[in-house]
Amino acid sequence: MNITIQSSFLPQNDPDAALAFYRDTLKFEVRNDVGFNGMRWITVGPTDQPDVSIVLHPPAADPGITDDERRVITEMMAKGTYGGILLATKDLDDTFTTLQATDVDIVQEPTEQPYGVRDCAVRDPAGNLIRIQESR
Repeated sequence: MNITIQSSFLPQNDPDAALAFYRDTLKFEVRNDVGFNGMRWITVGPTDQPDVSIVLHPPAADPGITDDERRVITEMMAKGTYGGILLATKDLDDTFTTLQATDVDIVQEPTEQPYGVRDCAVRDPAGNLIRIQESR
């Protein structure tokens, strides 16, 4: 089998803030921006990886979610414990300096982790944890 990752999903509760973060701060390209019934799905990705995308979705869009589940999701997003993704960069220090110059929520400065990677962590506007690992 030859299976690849095409898309990953992250919740967003403010499409304009999500768009500004992923497009303007992380410099991802916008691949799709679709609205339906007052909700909005935005697909973004690195310009040099056209086959890999992140879909920023409204967390309450799934019709199978109960009101209690929506409440829990909202609470977890507010705490920053619902969604996350791991990104990579060749120059972590430069990337961190660039991010630090914006109003991004810094969670952890570049750190040599005990499990053998060097990374930092920020939160996107919805509270999703974004870890950025240095490619070695």
